[in-house]
Formats: sequence, C-alpha cells, structure tokens
Amino acid sequence: MLQLGSQLKQVLKNGIRSVAVLHLLPVVGFAQTIYKSDSSHVSFYSKTPIEAIEAHNHASTSLIEMASRSIRFQVPVIGFQFQIKLMQEHFNDGYLDPKQFPYAQFNGKLSDSLDLSIDTTYNVTATGTMKLHGVDRMGVYPGVFTCKDSIATLQTEFKIVLADHGIKIPGAVFDSVAKEVTVKVYFRYVPFRKEE
Repeated sequence: MLQLGSQLKQVLKNGIRSVAVLHLLPVVGFAQTIYKSDSSHVSFYSKTPIEAIEAHNHASTSLIEMASRSIRFQVPVIGFQFQIKLMQEHFNDGYLDPKQFPYAQFNGKLSDSLDLSIDTTYNVTATGTMKLHGVDRMGVYPGVFTCKDSIATLQTEFKIVLADHGIKIPGAVFDSVAKEVTVKVYFRYVPFRKEE
C-alpha cells in the first residue's frame, strides 16, 4: 500500500508530463488551437444487490487539438481512491493491475468543430478508442462542453462492460461486482501556451 501511495504522489507531481509521454502535443499549431486540462474528476460506480462500489480520480489529464478536432485523455489507474481501502487493494491487485496497465486512455475525434473561446454550450460526441486493461475498444461517447471566458468544461457519462476489456471478476466476489460500471468524466480546459 505504501508503494502505491508513493506512485500516486509521483503521478500527481508529473501530471502534465505524463500526457507528453503519450505524444499528445502536436508539433504544429500551438497558440490557442490546443486546450489542456488543468483539473479533472473521473469516477466510476458499480452497484449490485449485494454491494455498491464507487471510486474517484483527480489525477487525469487531457488535451484537445482544435484544428483536427482530436481529443485525448489518460487516467492513472492508481489514482482511483475508494472510501473502503480493502476495495482499493482488490481493485489494484485483482482487477486492473496498474503495474502492468498503468493508464486508461482515450484517443478520439470530436463530431463537430468547436470554438472554446465563445461563451456557449456544445453537445458533441467523440468517436475513438478506449484503452483499458491493455484492451482497445472503439466507441462513441456523448458529452457536453460548456464554455465561458476562454475556459471550457467537458462532462460525459457512459458505461463500460468489464468483459469487453478482459477484466475478470474472481469467483469469491462474482455477485458483488457489477459486470457493467457507470463512468463519469469531468475536465476543465484552458488554452495551452507553448512556453508551458
């Protein structure tokens, strides 16, 4: 547990640097054609008649490249915090294995061109690849952008079927863990400056 705590501190410390590792920074078109997240909240919820499981992560990062309408994010698996620590241990050791698969990632394209400098609200979809537990799945995800004063927020909610990503539920807790979890994503974006 101590090791996971130090890993989480490292992830939080290097948040934006971890995005660069994924080559999320295009070589062209800096200025205000790129928006980066400066805060985030990713959560998931699983409920069965036996147990409800919920976890929250505030260490995720995202970039949007406006010209190509590309959106990318990554979520450090060890960043998920549970109210019950035993659930967190099972999550890390038995289900998602962050040592082998440290990040959940999405790489996609927005359905429409956006101007995040205009105060407005956009309903969009993003089509792309969700990578979780080392397994890529194509999907279409709805979301809402709310823009005000050159700051944009994205909110989305979708479901993930655990079996689609090769996540196995041990027999001992098979009835306690839902086969499908609800994921909520929030990112707050600001214009990216080249000097950053």
